Amino acid sequence: MTRRFLNYIDGKWREPKSEQWFQRENPANGEAIGSFPNSGPNDVSDAVGAAVAALERWQMTPAPRRAEILFRVGEMMVARKEDLSRDVTTEMGKVLKEARGDVQEAIDMTYYAAGEGRRMFGQVVPSELPNKFAMAVRQPHGVVAAITPWNFPLAIPCWKLMPALVTGNTVVFKPSPYSPLSASNLIALLDEAGIPPGVVNLVFGEDETGAALVEDPRLNMISFTGSLEVGREIGVYCARNSKRVHLEMGGKNAIIVLDDADVELAIEGAVWSAFGTSGQRCTAASRMIVQKPLADVFAEKLVARAKGLRLGDGLDPQTDVGPVVNQPQLEKIQQYVNIGVGEGAAIAYGGSRPDNGELAKGYFFQPTVFVDVRPEMRIAQEEIFGPVTDIILCSDLEEAVRINNNVPYGLVTSIYTRDVSKAFKAMERITTGIVYINAGTIGAEVHLPFGGTRGTGSGDREAGQAALDSYTEWKTVYIDYSGRLQKAQIDLE
Repeated sequence: MTRRFLNYIDGKWREPKSEQWFQRENPANGEAIGSFPNSGPNDVSDAVGAAVAALERWQMTPAPRRAEILFRVGEMMVARKEDLSRDVTTEMGKVLKEARGDVQEAIDMTYYAAGEGRRMFGQVVPSELPNKFAMAVRQPHGVVAAITPWNFPLAIPCWKLMPALVTGNTVVFKPSPYSPLSASNLIALLDEAGIPPGVVNLVFGEDETGAALVEDPRLNMISFTGSLEVGREIGVYCARNSKRVHLEMGGKNAIIVLDDADVELAIEGAVWSAFGTSGQRCTAASRMIVQKPLADVFAEKLVARAKGLRLGDGLDPQTDVGPVVNQPQLEKIQQYVNIGVGEGAAIAYGGSRPDNGELAKGYFFQPTVFVDVRPEMRIAQEEIFGPVTDIILCSDLEEAVRINNNVPYGLVTSIYTRDVSKAFKAMERITTGIVYINAGTIGAEVHLPFGGTRGTGSGDREAGQAALDSYTEWKTVYIDYSGRLQKAQIDLE
């Protein structure tokens, strides 16, 4: 019998008032994982109400005490890392070694946020008047909605929940319907660690559930990671209704390979960045901008490596590339491949589903390399979110940077070169939020800001000290102990 999962509201696991459910299956083989609530407006309202009721008490809980709960969650994740990792692979397909990385990032973020419970630095500055003290401190926004995607089903929720919780916010968490199992695992850990009722709440559901959550007037902030189209809708709604908003919305990332690069190192980075997680990362490298003298060699080597990648169930240790997440994503990738061919690009390798009978049970797509790609083509401008990458030629560093910057997104760029002056020029001129030198386009570290420019986001950042800014407001405090009225700038004349 299929396992049935429940929402988590006000410290209790609850069946949905909507009485609606959706099924989730393993994308590698179609086997059932479980059924999850397709929550309705009443379920969302209950979750938000619980978060509102818990807010004052949680805000008044000393930050170090809040942090102790997160630390316990981190310890539990360490102890159960393998089970959590296998569940990540089972529900969204990435190979097990990558799933372990997903869980490790969740652990790192949880520990980092817990450490902020004893810091959470503000500002103390000299006052311009005598006998007056001036400082700025942080205060939480209030009730935060965390809406997360399926591709990093533990790491991204921890990027949002842990900073939000340690800074004193309460949270309503809605995960993607394509990765609900890991979300349930995470909330179970918080519950076991002793999070007070109502401080964190979990509602499963599809698009209508998310819309009901966004539109609840009691929410103070919405933190969303997902598609550009949905993010823009949320951003417009929040602007009209004076809600704080934090958006992370994808990328069209590039690896620039100059003619003085270490080619083998660049190929390693290209394979990992383009085809890891089946290209289902916002940081995936779907463009290779290669200087012309190196282009033929680079293309030949990249195609050879793509041909050698083994597709299969992510739990199989022999697998290099797992399935994509579902049938609609599979169809979207194929549509983009057809668009690329129609635009005049050539497929050097891949371009379709594998014809292996065993792989036909899952949502697999061949690692795909396009050549003869022009920068203005749709496959070079739009996010595909699959194991597809383009080789685009450039004449020099200046042209490479122009091509890199001229897309709707601005998340991450990598450049391979042995010339330190070119590396520094690239760092100055590339307009993405993250830049790698002689490394691929993935591998964020939780103590540095993560996010991008242009259509990638709203300007806020995940992780690092920047996460505290995302989930808090500044409150400026003046203490005048002069015993008389001081009229600020007037008294300075």
